Formats: sequence, C-alpha cells, structure tokens
Amino acid sequence: MSRISTHCELRYTVAERTSFAFAVLAAQGRRQRVIDERLTLAPEQPVQRVALGPGGHELVRVVVEPGGFGLTYDATVELSAFVAEVPPSVEVPFEEVPAEVLAFLNPSRYCESDRLTRVAERTFGELEPGFGRVTAICNWVYEHLEYVPGSTDGSSTAVDVLVGGAGVCRDYAHLSIALCRGLGIPARYVSGYAVDLEPPDFHGFFEAYLDGDWYLFDATRMAPLDGLVRIGVGRDAADVAFAALVGEATLDTQIVCTIDLDRTAPSDPTTAAISTA
Repeated sequence: MSRISTHCELRYTVAERTSFAFAVLAAQGRRQRVIDERLTLAPEQPVQRVALGPGGHELVRVVVEPGGFGLTYDATVELSAFVAEVPPSVEVPFEEVPAEVLAFLNPSRYCESDRLTRVAERTFGELEPGFGRVTAICNWVYEHLEYVPGSTDGSSTAVDVLVGGAGVCRDYAHLSIALCRGLGIPARYVSGYAVDLEPPDFHGFFEAYLDGDWYLFDATRMAPLDGLVRIGVGRDAADVAFAALVGEATLDTQIVCTIDLDRTAPSDPTTAAISTA
C-alpha cells in the first residue's frame, strides 16, 4: 500500500464564453482510494462533477466567461495494488470475454488494430500467451519508437506512429493497445498521474485483460507501475482527454506534480504483474 500526492494547475485565457470538460480527478476504485482532494476554480463558479465512460471516471464541467480562468486540483491517493505472485498466463478466449470488456477488442479512433493484425500475428503470434506476450509487445514498442515531444499531434494514430517511428506516451500506449487487440487480447487506454515522470505531466499508459483481471503496462518505461494513479479509462485517448472545450480559450500554464509520499528514493519502472483496476 502506498500514498501518492497529485497536483495539477491549468490556467487559460478565455476569449469567448467557453464550456470546459476536464478529466483530472483521481478515480475511486477497489484498489485506488482518494483519501482527500481539493478542487479550486478561479474565479469561483458553479461546477458539475459527472461520471462518464466504462470506468465511470468523473468529469469536471464548467462554463467560463471571457477573461482569465484557472483550475487547481490536489489529491492524496492510497493505492492497494494487487501484485500477482505468478504472472497471468491466460488470455481469455473470445467466447468467455465479459460483455463489458468486448469493446476493448475492437478497433478505435487511434488504435487501428484491424490494420495491424498481420503485424501483430507475425511478430508475436508464436509467443506463449499471457503476461509475457504483452510484455514482449511493450518491449518491442519501446525499441522501435523514439520518445520525441511534438513529433505527433491530436490526429496521429497507432499506424502513423509505427510509420513515423516516434511519439509520446499516448502514442506508445496506442500502438501497444492496437497490437494487443490484433492478437485478440482486450486492451484499454488509461490516463493518469505518474511518479518520477520527467518532465512532469499527465501520463498515458494501458491495461490488458488477462486471466479475468486488468493488468498495468507502460511501454515508455518512464514511470514505475506502482506509481501510476488512474484518472480514467477508455478505448483510446479520445475518451479520456484531460481537457475538452467548446468555445475559444488558450492554455497558458500547465503544472503537474506527482509524489510518492512513502518512497524515499526514485525506483526503477516495475515489471511485475500489477493491477489497480
């Protein structure tokens, strides 16, 4: 069990009346508990907190008039991660996949698994199924992509990233997810906060459904798996963008800080089979 402190600040210049939807709140779940949190808006105004998506992550919805606007969120989160003594070796057969998991086998906006099925089968089809095969996918993505900020944008898909050979955290997750789905392994995108991430930012990683549970993976190797705090899950990043808006506003400042309160020194990225779902 560990306690993790998260902090984010978002400051905008709003040019016209704008409706925002923010996905920055740490999720509540059976293995992740928000001990305390504080959400501050400047200027203060009415806000809605609404559940959305397959994981029921909360959105902060607010309508802002022209001028300066800021959102600050602080939380202390307790993680009670499940760590498998023996990594799962079972990939659930299609006919046994629960109904609520089926959507994570399908192609999505950024994860065109139907276009990468042959690549997935040729590269990973002969490997033993389970945790080891998903780990092999992460290793392959890590080795074939270069982490280059600004190399992709909001239109870049898993195929684009594979061709371009570079991307950021969301792209590493999208390509990994697409390859998993191409092998018939349900996989979903997770947005969150990450301990030891440099530079500090929101982080994108993923989960694969193995032996009846969701297990964490991060092909970037930039943060320890036991230091990942969940915000939300979706088919890909389109479902859990940290901010969406209708109107006209410019993001002037973004500050994200995540600290493990129980760790005295940085740790290497964890390779154990870990679930916080």
